[in-house]
Amino acid sequence: MNLIIKSATILDAQSTFHGATNDILIENGFITQIASNIENPNNYDVISYENLHVSQGWFDSSVSLGEPGFEERETIENGLKTAAKSGFTAIAVNPNANPIADTKADISFLKNNALGNAVDLFPIGALTSKSESVDLAELFDMKNAGAIAFGDYQKAIANPNLLKIALLYASNFDGLVLSFPQEDKIAGKGIVNEGHNSTRLGLKGIPSLAEELHVVRDLFLLEYTEGKLHIPTISTATSVALIREAKAKGLNVSCSVAIHNLVLSDDELEAFDTNYKVLPPLRTHTDCEALLAGLKDGTIDMVTSDHNPIDVEHKKVEFDNAMHGTIGLESAFGALQTVLDTEKVIELLTSGKERFGIKTSQIEEGQEANLTLFNPDGTYTFTEQHMYSTSKNSAFLGKELKGTVYGIVHNQQKIDSL
Repeated sequence: MNLIIKSATILDAQSTFHGATNDILIENGFITQIASNIENPNNYDVISYENLHVSQGWFDSSVSLGEPGFEERETIENGLKTAAKSGFTAIAVNPNANPIADTKADISFLKNNALGNAVDLFPIGALTSKSESVDLAELFDMKNAGAIAFGDYQKAIANPNLLKIALLYASNFDGLVLSFPQEDKIAGKGIVNEGHNSTRLGLKGIPSLAEELHVVRDLFLLEYTEGKLHIPTISTATSVALIREAKAKGLNVSCSVAIHNLVLSDDELEAFDTNYKVLPPLRTHTDCEALLAGLKDGTIDMVTSDHNPIDVEHKKVEFDNAMHGTIGLESAFGALQTVLDTEKVIELLTSGKERFGIKTSQIEEGQEANLTLFNPDGTYTFTEQHMYSTSKNSAFLGKELKGTVYGIVHNQQKIDSL
């Protein structure tokens, strides 16, 4: 693949060209020249867009795809196309398919079915067999097959001794353990945040305490084992404070926040729209503000779309019976831009790779071309026509978002969003 990107503002804090507007020459998949004006004697393809900005390729640490088993929700092929058109060049895929990805064969299936795509797929293996929180899965075998971390998606490890053993065992091969933060006995049959809105609307609540007790427990286990822990999708102000304190103590812990938990509050529940039924639930404005502060001071390491396609038969039903989950890849950039400045947004969308052991490529001559192209300006209303996913369960439907993704350049391929 040979092409020239014209007049692109480079946003890459690790690059000597950060903040500059230049042409970028890409030959055979590598950046061979960055300069103010590059001639085109070989008649290469030219990329030129209004207010074009370029960053390192974006990474999402929590994406669910239906295949295998739930292809009606999403296939691997269309999921990777959705990621590409949303600006992502790499995604970490959760194990919540059917069967659960808990063996090296399952990991190999995911890797093999993603070969040749512009987007890199990195599987997360289940931490426990069938994600049933009883026995550890084949962690080392899955790592050798290509798993980058281990966790049971949206399922808490009820047995603290099992998590202790997992942290100890995984430390033998520098494995990253994920622990979903919810104490199920406290959460009970709750489906939304417990508080004023749940009481007023007559919906069963999940108290913040359910998350925070689990975070405290896991941090104590981490300190005891000296392991390596990632806490996905925290949602409360106290969780931010607890992880901030743990990092100050030097514990090897990272965490993420789902973009919908960052931008939206439980005030959205007024219309009983099941697109707002997510896990962890949408919390209060105070929690949203604390999560933003945690991102700004580095307590929260990364954001995720927590993309979770749900078919209409399991989403367009009574609120109590609907499955938790929202798609989020397509709206990730535009939603983040409504609460953070562009440089911070790009920093967050390009961070996380190192924690998961994924190679990064700076925007420098001689580096592999792994790029996201976008325009940070302009607003629009997010509608179904902006969705590429098979499932359409978006919490941002009808919301005003900011900025446009033009596409990606990666793996010697150019994918356009427009």
